Amino acid sequence: MYAAARARRLCRILKPPFHLGSAGFVPPNDRRVAECARIRAQACRDRSSSFSSAAQSLGFAGPVHGNRLPAASYSIISSLQYSSEASAGKEEPTETVKELYDKILESVNTKRTMAPNAWTWSMIENCKNREDIKLLFDVLQNLRRFRLSNLRIHENFNCNLCREVTKACVRARALDFGKKALWEHNVYGLTPTIGSAKHLLQYAKEHRDAALMQEVMKLLKKNNLQLQPSTADIVSSICNDTDNWGLLAKYSKRFVKGGVKLHKAAFDIWMEFAAKVGDVESLWKIEKLRSESMKQHTMGSGFSCAKGLLLEGKPEEAATVIHVLNQSLPDAKRSGIMVELQKLISEWPFEVIKRKKEDERKALAAALKSDIPAMVSSLLNTGLEVKVNMEELTTEGALC
Repeated sequence: MYAAARARRLCRILKPPFHLGSAGFVPPNDRRVAECARIRAQACRDRSSSFSSAAQSLGFAGPVHGNRLPAASYSIISSLQYSSEASAGKEEPTETVKELYDKILESVNTKRTMAPNAWTWSMIENCKNREDIKLLFDVLQNLRRFRLSNLRIHENFNCNLCREVTKACVRARALDFGKKALWEHNVYGLTPTIGSAKHLLQYAKEHRDAALMQEVMKLLKKNNLQLQPSTADIVSSICNDTDNWGLLAKYSKRFVKGGVKLHKAAFDIWMEFAAKVGDVESLWKIEKLRSESMKQHTMGSGFSCAKGLLLEGKPEEAATVIHVLNQSLPDAKRSGIMVELQKLISEWPFEVIKRKKEDERKALAAALKSDIPAMVSSLLNTGLEVKVNMEELTTEGALC
């Protein structure tokens, strides 16, 4: 008898404080959850007896023991709050990708047969978000394991698949997964290529992300991926767009040291930037490298040399370079001479002077103020029809 009575008392004590009606328990909304948590914290601090009524006023049925909310109810509140926050920010995989994921895993893990290649390619093509990419990489790891253990295939997937996987990562903005595709040794069976890296570098270019570019370049070096001229074009463009002469000089030297034959576009950016920052020593070194691989100047390289000569106080020689450039260019491009000459007059002096040290600016401004008009006069003496606005030489303020 005594044992039975004691059991009944325990049942009453341990009875859940929530009563489920016919409609079931309806969880409190976020406002109530936050309010309840605040009240509980206050109760723990001052042991106020008013907590019991406050908790009951929020709609929690059942007894409140002492000045504490029952453990069961508080744990439910906490879990509900956590789950509501998690579900609000969680991204779900797309239906097509999830279906393909299930089919491929069922094939290799349950049926123990290799899934059709078309399923993998379709999965890659349909990836749209980060959750899709997570499933894709899990599939690749399972496929690689199956190929090794069941088919005795030790080779990685082909290069085309690796490029498309990286492309999908960029499309879904899952860049950390895209960088995994550049590792020489990986658990996904991917074959890293410079083509895969270009997708990441192109993304960095579009978003002017020099940090991402540096990460990719480190991965290329660490995993022994051969640099290419097109890689140099993208990297040079990113450095130029982010106005980072230090990075441009660093990576350009690395490309040259690695035996990469730079395109005209890369040389143009390198030389134009050197002229813009007033680094004449670097400019002539770059020009020497350029002249070894190509005979004729481009518009960019020619005017960069002219600017270098102006910085050395040689306006007549600068005019000669522009005159020779005008004669060597095809007729369709000669109209660009006046455009570049106007930029040299109205934009370049301001750019080069602002990058100099404070104590060097005044002397350089005075030199350019006399040397640029002298160069234009020399051009007129060669018979070149020069149509430029010389007033813009001082209106920008750099030479005032």
